[in-house]
Amino acid sequence: MTAKLNPYAAAPQLMKTWTGASMAIAASLEPSLIELVKIRASQINGCANCINMHTVEARAQGETEQRIYLLSAWREAPCYTDRERAALGWTDALTRLSEGHHHREAYAALSAHFSEEEQVKLTLMINIINGWNRLAVGFGLWIEPEAAKAVQQQVAA
Repeated sequence: MTAKLNPYAAAPQLMKTWTGASMAIAASLEPSLIELVKIRASQINGCANCINMHTVEARAQGETEQRIYLLSAWREAPCYTDRERAALGWTDALTRLSEGHHHREAYAALSAHFSEEEQVKLTLMINIINGWNRLAVGFGLWIEPEAAKAVQQQVAA
């Protein structure tokens, strides 16, 4: 895959702000849950770049191969907690909004397992990863996980 453009070169200040917001939002909930959400949204959106990046990050957070492999069938897999299932259901519902507004059931599960503040944090995270997916797919990006960490470190500095 050949990138169409480098968004960090084309709009450096906005991309720095976007990356900073992404990092702050990702740090607002437990890391393992955040990585599952990022992988799941990226699967739905067909973003190879983000699937690659976030499976590496999930493993670094201690996530198991089994749970990573079963994410595409999370509803049938017994290895996720009720809280994780609520987050994955909310991720699916919001990522697939264009397919119809069928999020009432997902919201009921979400509200049973997440405080109102956590619901906002999770919803922001879902928005952020969907945005990253659109940047990566739209511009044909492929960023190795180590290179992404270097960018994050620059933004954090």
